[in-house]
Order: sequence, then structure tokens, then C-alpha cells
Amino acid sequence: MIEKVLVANRGEIAVRIIKACQERGIKTVAVYSEVDKNAPNVRIADESVDLGDPTPSESYLNIPKIIDAAMSKDADAIHPGYGFLAENPDFAKSCGDVDIKFIGPPAEVIADMGNKIKAKNLMKEADVPVIPGYHGSKQDTDTLIEEGKNIGFPLMVKATSGGGGKGMKIVRDKEDLRDSIESAKREALSSFGDGSVFLERYLDQPRHIEFQILADEHGNIIHLNERECSIQRRHQKIIEETPSPMMTEELREEMGSAAVRAADAVGYVNAGTVEFMVDSEHKYYFLEMNTRLQVEHPITEAITGVDLAKWQLRIANGKKMDISQEDVRPNGHAMECRIYAEDPTNGFLPCTGEVNKIELPRGPNVRNDVGIEEGMEVTPYYDPMVGKLIVKGENRADSIEKMCWALSRYAVLGIKTNIPFLKEIIAHEAFKGGDITTHFLEDHFQDWTDVKEELDLDALIALAVYDSMHPKRKEVVRYKESDPHSPWRSSGRWRIGV
Repeated sequence: MIEKVLVANRGEIAVRIIKACQERGIKTVAVYSEVDKNAPNVRIADESVDLGDPTPSESYLNIPKIIDAAMSKDADAIHPGYGFLAENPDFAKSCGDVDIKFIGPPAEVIADMGNKIKAKNLMKEADVPVIPGYHGSKQDTDTLIEEGKNIGFPLMVKATSGGGGKGMKIVRDKEDLRDSIESAKREALSSFGDGSVFLERYLDQPRHIEFQILADEHGNIIHLNERECSIQRRHQKIIEETPSPMMTEELREEMGSAAVRAADAVGYVNAGTVEFMVDSEHKYYFLEMNTRLQVEHPITEAITGVDLAKWQLRIANGKKMDISQEDVRPNGHAMECRIYAEDPTNGFLPCTGEVNKIELPRGPNVRNDVGIEEGMEVTPYYDPMVGKLIVKGENRADSIEKMCWALSRYAVLGIKTNIPFLKEIIAHEAFKGGDITTHFLEDHFQDWTDVKEELDLDALIALAVYDSMHPKRKEVVRYKESDPHSPWRSSGRWRIGV
């Protein structure tokens, strides 16, 4: 049985995993770089280890340091969270080499699914639809050009390894094919150490739909329905919801079965996600498999009542799942917004600095997953996500109303955030109508600018006056809606992230 888990991550996901462990009576070890020494996950863990230099390669991506930290604290398992080393097969293998349980799938599965070409070929064998394209081993430019012409235009050039839009090019004309292939190869080599690419037909106006899966060590695999992840910026999700507004029961059953076949074909164990692209005719194609817990897992938890983080621990302990596919009965509609310290008006560039004040919305079926507190800094070393706001409604319309309400009561001062941008997306008529594709932001928010009104200064002055009238005690002062002096009672579209 697992008795102590080292959480090899930071921020909100580290807090999430530590709390899941604590609920099951499992001791925890946090790791931190020098800029994260006062982070919430470090404070709430039973023990912690200083990794020193905040540079990712010297801290959260340093496999020997992480393994040494686990061994020094007698941790018998490591949870990688998401990002950093979560999908690194060498890390999973290194854990096994020293008899530390890696809470995730086997190293060979991570390696197979990390190689996009191999993954798609495995999916073909499992009768899971893949986007037509070239997934062969020949990587010389002339071969790729000929294969591209056979596929037709527009097409996509994609890096075999990695993700996040790096090494990805859209080619609309054969004259641009050579330059796009060579550019994608250079970018892939620089980002992932692997310059190989593959080609696929470009789907116009697609949706990004993923299915959550759970698999135990006894051959049992289930899916927990879909998540709609089409609202993206720079190929990164910012709003997710479940169920998808385009989904039918017939399509859900078909795609869910395909996701289970995909997991079974590769010998998957633990929590994972099978991602699909769905075209305008509702034809679906395998995109990739994420061999970890997803950022957006809370919305699945909200409608199914299944605690994915706890089930990761149970499965790692060898427990047989007692949930059947028939037991999965989602209820209501859930939505998540990722709160980033970034400037949507300036290419979504990260915004660093100290968080002077953070107020989280609180109410029925409102969940906040955060890993930062007042006085902490958003640094340039890591992803600038401040937290995740999750709401659950009776239906999609109710969920949208609740999210609008919650975003209006989410305040972060000292740094600029994407909250105003998220509010306008949620309130957009096309979004309300479920008319969503991966090009939603390009189609509707290409020239979006933040609205700055004179009330900004008034609100900040009110906050300063309020703080002077209410000196901070040891506990954090929470503003209440019933307080007539609270600046959060002010109406209007004043901006909170400056």
C-alpha cells in the first residue's frame, strides 16, 4: 500500500493532489524551487524538499533531483500532476528503477502515445478513426512534399513528438509546402529534440472533443463521457465544458466506445484522456492520447461525482474498479475557465508581478482550484495560470449564467489577467448558442480590446480606503457582499487586472 506520495509539480495541481492524498490518509511530500518556497502546496504538505534554482531544467524537470527528493523522504510513490514530467517515459521508468510507484500509466505506454505517428498507427489497428494523412517513417522533404500533394490542401504539418501547437503549420497552397515542412522540422527539433513530422488533412471549423477514461490493472476500462475543449488560444484550451452542446447519445456511445478501444489497444492503466477532432458533419477522428490527469478534470468530477485524483491513487494501489460503464450517470452541466496572468490584447503574453489581492467567487456549485495567494509572485519561469474556476449548473444555460456571475466576482489585483476576456466569451451569443469551433476566437475576437473605464481608479481608491479601515489580521479578510463599503459591490465594467 502507498503510504507517502511525492507530488512532482507545483501550483494548483500540486494542491489538488496533496489534498486527495490527505483525504485518503496518505502522507505527502512537496517539492519547490526557490521562487515557490511560500506556495500553498508547500505549506499544506507533510514534508517538503527544496529543489533550488527555479529554472525548470534545474527544478521541476530535473529527474535525478526529483528521484533523490523522493528517496530522501522515503516516499514510495510519485504523482507527476500535469505538465513538466507527467508525460515523460524516462521519468516513469526512473521511478520504477528505484521501486517507487509512478502514479500513471506504464512508461512504454507514455512513450508510444507520445510518438504521434506510432499512436495513430496503433489507433488504425484498433479500428479508431484517424484523420487521413501521411504517418510514415520516411522523413526526407521530397517524400513529404509528394505525400502532401496526394493528401490535398489545406493540410497540417505536425511534429511527431510534443504538442501545444509547436512544430505545427497550416499549409493552404502547394507553393508553401516545402518551407512549412522545413520550418516545422526545425521548430520540432528545437522544442522536443525530435525533428520528425507527419501530415494530415486540415479539418475546417472542427470541434475538439475529448473523453475521460479510467483503467485499472485488472483489465477494466470505462469512459466518463466527453468534454468540449474547442475554445482555445494558440492551440491551448481556456474554456472547457461537459457535456458538449453538439453531442447526441448515439455519437457519445460511438466515441466513448472508440476511446475505450484506444485505451485497451495500448494497455492503458490509470486516468487518461482520448482526444478527437470532430468535423461539421459529426465525423470524428483520433487526435492524441494524454497519458495523465488533465487540467480540466474537475468538470468531469462535477457531473459524474467520480473523484479522479482519488481513483488514480486507488488504481496505483492495485485496487479493482467498482465502477462499471452503466454506473456513469452524469448529472447537470459543468464549465471551467482557466484564469491566466496574461494580456489578451497583446498576443496573450504572460504578465508577471506580485498578486496584491485575490478574491475568489464563492457559492453553491462553484469550485476554485488555485495555487497562488496574496503576496506571491507570478514569475517568468513557469506557466502563468493563476487558477481554475469551475461551476456546475442544472443545464448549459444555467451553467453559463453561473459562470458569468462567478467571473464578475473573481478579483485579482497587481497583475493583469484574462478575466475580462473570459467574461466576454461566455456572454457572446455564438457561445451561448453552442456554435463553437477551434476557430472561435479567430472568428469572433480577432480584434478584441479590453474596455477600460474611469471607475478603475475609483475602485482601487475604495479598496485602499477599505484596507486602511480594516487592518489585516492573521487570517485573510474576506469581503462580503453585504458589506456596504466593499468595492466589489460597485457595478460597472471596471477592470481589476492592471
